[in-house]
Amino acid sequence: MPAITVDDVLVLPRLPKLDESTTYRPVRRLTTAPSGYEGEGFPVRRAFAGVPLTELDPFVHLDQMGEVDYAPGEPKGTPWHPHRGFETVTYMIDGIMDHQDSQGGGGTITDGDTQWMTAGSGLLHIEAPPEHLVMSGGLFHGLQLWVNLPRVAKMNPPRYQDIRGKESALLTTPDGGALIRVIAGEVAGHRGPGSTHTPITITHVTLQPGAELSLPWRPDFNALVYVLAGRGTVGTDRRPFHTGQLAVHGPGDALRVTADAQQDGNTPALELYIMGGQPIQEPVAHYGPFVMNTRAELIQAFEDFQAGRLGVIPAGRLPHTGGEGARP
Repeated sequence: MPAITVDDVLVLPRLPKLDESTTYRPVRRLTTAPSGYEGEGFPVRRAFAGVPLTELDPFVHLDQMGEVDYAPGEPKGTPWHPHRGFETVTYMIDGIMDHQDSQGGGGTITDGDTQWMTAGSGLLHIEAPPEHLVMSGGLFHGLQLWVNLPRVAKMNPPRYQDIRGKESALLTTPDGGALIRVIAGEVAGHRGPGSTHTPITITHVTLQPGAELSLPWRPDFNALVYVLAGRGTVGTDRRPFHTGQLAVHGPGDALRVTADAQQDGNTPALELYIMGGQPIQEPVAHYGPFVMNTRAELIQAFEDFQAGRLGVIPAGRLPHTGGEGARP
């Protein structure tokens, strides 16, 4: 996976060794993501399927997009669509994606970059591969996470954060067996670049075969560990899990994950997307592209969209570069 990396993890800051008084979190639920299609027909795994929203709070939805190797002419994106009331966090592991909105914002993300869109009061949005990728084909792999906004922030003006992979905080375990990329929030005093309305932490971890991760985690956060690739065990009872599975954790001070000593030939390490946040604990009314607090607010969002109050589709597509586009 070509997300941001280093030649020698041993030069990185290291997680502290946790003492015997640490309370490791048990696995409350282990689910397997069903497969489906999104947008114009690209394959996804619905990582949060079957998990109650109360256990996901403040998160709402997670799609693993791909991994797929497109032939020339095959790459697909999404048509124009509205959003209101939450944030989309798109993490591009492999490939290139252009994004554009009805307010004139846009940009390009590629290997290891994150496009963080606060939809807030609402806008129209499109995500699509650049024309050169459509012509050539190639690998496409990423994640899109939906983060709920508290009631007081749902109608804030929309905004973007374009986070380059090289801006992520990097650290490793005491024995150097893992590469931990902190995208948002804080891990052991190391803060990622993402700015959030609700306190959350997002990391992408590469765990080498046979290595163990003991990750300190805020006790007031929930904890979700999704397997992007590979096999290992998770939790205090070392439950086996593999690609496409989500481990929802109970209370405690730290997470424990171990990579199997033998991985598949095309999966050299265990790849994890670890998320947690402070629950908002507000009612959630979620339908399609809108995440509000009440059914009446959902109806208003649809009416505003139909009346053009979330913006109109621009006449032309923004120009982009090959992965290092200007920040919106």
